[in-house]
Amino acid sequence: MPFYLIPVVILLVLLLVFGVLVFLGRFRKGKYLRPIITTLMKVPFLRRWFQKASTAALERQNPELASAMRKLQRLGPTVDPQKAQAALSQLSATERRAYMEAVEEQGAMPEAANRQMRRMQQRMQGGAGGGGAPRPSGNSRKRKKR
Repeated sequence: MPFYLIPVVILLVLLLVFGVLVFLGRFRKGKYLRPIITTLMKVPFLRRWFQKASTAALERQNPELASAMRKLQRLGPTVDPQKAQAALSQLSATERRAYMEAVEEQGAMPEAANRQMRRMQQRMQGGAGGGGAPRPSGNSRKRKKR
């Protein structure tokens, strides 16, 4: 085999690998590409590359969500609900709305621990699911005369 064909063969193999990755990304919304990417993310320089690509794509699609994610990443992981609430309070209204929509879409919305937390979540979501008219309080009932 002539030596000048070696770069051509290498380019064809790289093109084939790239084509397979694009096909897997398009086929069934990337269901079969995700395990490959998570395995590749164990390599440090590939992890940084994937994060940069993901951030750039997010900034093009939803700049408010990208800004919210940057702010929340700076604060670090929040396990405590009060710290998570404090972190969310530092976001602007548009950032908070974009973040809550993304969390709802992912299905990662944690279930509130008590009534106060549920009400705060409903307020942050814009009252969706809260219903229309406010419920009457217990004092507004008519009393029977005896």
